[in-house]
Amino acid sequence: MRMYDIIQKKRQLCELTFEELQFFVNGYVSGEIPDYQASALLMAICFAGMTDNETANLTKIMASSGDILDLSAFGSDSVDKHSTGGVGDKTTLIIAPIVASLGCKVAKLSGRGLGHTGGTLDKLESIKGYNTSLSSAQFMSVAEKCGICVCGAGENLVPADKKLYALRDVTATVSSIPLIVSSIMSKKLAGGANTIVLDVKTGSGAFMKTYEDSLELARRMVSIGKLSGKKVSAVITNMDRPLGRNIGNALEVAEAYNLLCGKTESNDLLEICITLSAEMVSRSKDEPFEISREKVVEVLQTGKAKETFLKWIGLQGGDISVLDSAAFSSAKYKTEVLSPADGYISSADAEGMGITAMMLGAGRQTKADVIDMRAGIIQKACVGDKVKKGEVIAILQSDTVEDHTNAAERWLKSLAITDTPPANQPLVYDIIR
Repeated sequence: MRMYDIIQKKRQLCELTFEELQFFVNGYVSGEIPDYQASALLMAICFAGMTDNETANLTKIMASSGDILDLSAFGSDSVDKHSTGGVGDKTTLIIAPIVASLGCKVAKLSGRGLGHTGGTLDKLESIKGYNTSLSSAQFMSVAEKCGICVCGAGENLVPADKKLYALRDVTATVSSIPLIVSSIMSKKLAGGANTIVLDVKTGSGAFMKTYEDSLELARRMVSIGKLSGKKVSAVITNMDRPLGRNIGNALEVAEAYNLLCGKTESNDLLEICITLSAEMVSRSKDEPFEISREKVVEVLQTGKAKETFLKWIGLQGGDISVLDSAAFSSAKYKTEVLSPADGYISSADAEGMGITAMMLGAGRQTKADVIDMRAGIIQKACVGDKVKKGEVIAILQSDTVEDHTNAAERWLKSLAITDTPPANQPLVYDIIR
């Protein structure tokens, strides 16, 4: 078998076999296939596309290129949730204790963020003592005791994706939907969960900017999940504005904890978390969505989800005593952003708001950057709110950046204030099963 022939076959719009894809992935990971040939095939895939069968095969081959987490001890109760990324997305911190309170097992490998704000691990590490590096035995033990364990993925989890994504990033092939699908789903298959719910974001702050692209991505991932023997759903959610009020690592943990305590100013965050949790429970337990939704609301109202959250954080070494202190998410330097006019906040550029948070130190531009855990933004007014000129609409904060002038200007550029209120937008566009 020759890489030259595989490239030519895909360039001629033909479907590649499992053996041909395996030859490519294994050869590239081992170093036998050079970057220039791998780049040529990736570009051919960008132009020619891939069938669902090809994409499913590529996904399985990539998943098996390294370690695969064995969650068979949890049977059908093992569930996972993946978000395609957004601004202010702290849903895992809320959803995991909700579904664990209802008998699911969320034994999850997460990552750190690169870009606007931190990833799930960054948020969790803002809690003093939280340990993201556990042995396999410790990982399973924590999940067994409280229904949740969230740790960092080892270096040998889907090494094919790490190497291929780095190449895609420098060859303008990141946007290919079959390659996006295989990248995401290979990590989810290697994660070992029986049920997977995908939160596919759409809008200005999402990777997929249009509903049509988000719908295609959702349908392809669900199809590949089904072909791989998993229960998979995709919930398409709005990311035209940040999710919730807080953006930044410790700030998002504080907002998530307050929601679990029954204190929230963000109905959009609450509604999306209820929907995603209900879908996870419904698919895992094979029960109607509305029945699962009622159970989700109940564990929130009774405080059971909050208790599960505290047990989880404590078992992974986190100091839960800090969560009730305002100092946990407060920073040294703060700047109030004032409304420049009377009117309604009619739209918000979520990506621009994420960039503002990164300017304050809440995200990374390179992997080597150190995050300021308490940097971020508290939104005092959100889309749809009526504001007056001179009113405080946001608070910018950080421990490391003292001058917030540029960040405040970037924040204001992300907002549109008009004389009339905006039309209502859906929070959840669709659920693909």
